Amino acid sequence: MLKFLGKRLLSLIPVIIIISVMLFTIMKLMPGDPVRYMIPPGTIQDPDVYRTLYEAAERRLGLDKHVVIQYFIWFKNMVIGDFGYSSHYQAAVRDVLAEPLRNSIIINVFSISLAFLISIPVGIKSAVKKDSFHDRGWQIFSLVGISMPTFFIGLTLIFIFALNLGWLPSGGMPYENPGTTAFYLSYLRYLILPVTTLTIGALAGTIRYVRGSMLEALSKDYIRTARSKGLREKVVIYSHAFRNALIPVVTILSFSIIGLFGGSAITEAIFVWNGIGTVLIRALRVNDYNLVLVMNMFYAVLALVANIVMDISYALVDPRVKLE
Repeated sequence: MLKFLGKRLLSLIPVIIIISVMLFTIMKLMPGDPVRYMIPPGTIQDPDVYRTLYEAAERRLGLDKHVVIQYFIWFKNMVIGDFGYSSHYQAAVRDVLAEPLRNSIIINVFSISLAFLISIPVGIKSAVKKDSFHDRGWQIFSLVGISMPTFFIGLTLIFIFALNLGWLPSGGMPYENPGTTAFYLSYLRYLILPVTTLTIGALAGTIRYVRGSMLEALSKDYIRTARSKGLREKVVIYSHAFRNALIPVVTILSFSIIGLFGGSAITEAIFVWNGIGTVLIRALRVNDYNLVLVMNMFYAVLALVANIVMDISYALVDPRVKLE
């Protein structure tokens, strides 16, 4: 296991370097000037003063150096944890991302956990009782859930529970003093609708994956052998079939790690949730190069790590898979 991890981590180094070069090049080819967003033309009437402030901001962002030198400085700083300065927020990128990242992790942890806690037993029962009323009902739900875009689910929940019934806030963030009991209770109320939206969206596909994997596992010869030995049906289903049906589910779960930290831009925009997806969209709109670069590198590294986690998970759930 350790040898496998060592080899995989070493193989990530050239991949990360190539990805960083590509992302840095793409960002530099994008039109726009981040300094002009910091100091819009016309805000200072004296051209000499404006030029002095412009050059100072350019030096602060490191844009006064050659593009190759800029890359090496940026990559070195990123490795040691210095993610640079945000031209739009005019603050350190680390400080800008801290709260939105925490908010995105919270809603995604809740939604992913709920989606898997519901979809696994539902998918197993749908496979065991194929073509039953239970199975057909959840298949209809899955088809409807896959067909409906996330924004439609979110707007429907807002219309029912916020506008008509008035039970929950339609969006935004809690306004109570952080750290108080009132703040945490309010935070939970603001959390319900976005979490429900993401959970419904994730449930539809996950149920179909679990059901399909279980149906395939239940048709194997070793399941018929286990039943012929007189094993209880629960033992056959959960000890034999389900473990072998876990591989496709592990794939979804592993890549849910990316969603965990990547935010959900559409849902966050609908509910005015201060998450990482909203910050990324805003940063792209105002050419906040450092912020966009750091976030995209973070997602790329996260995807690579998710692949390693997926390989290890395969070996844990399927003894036939060996890590070499």
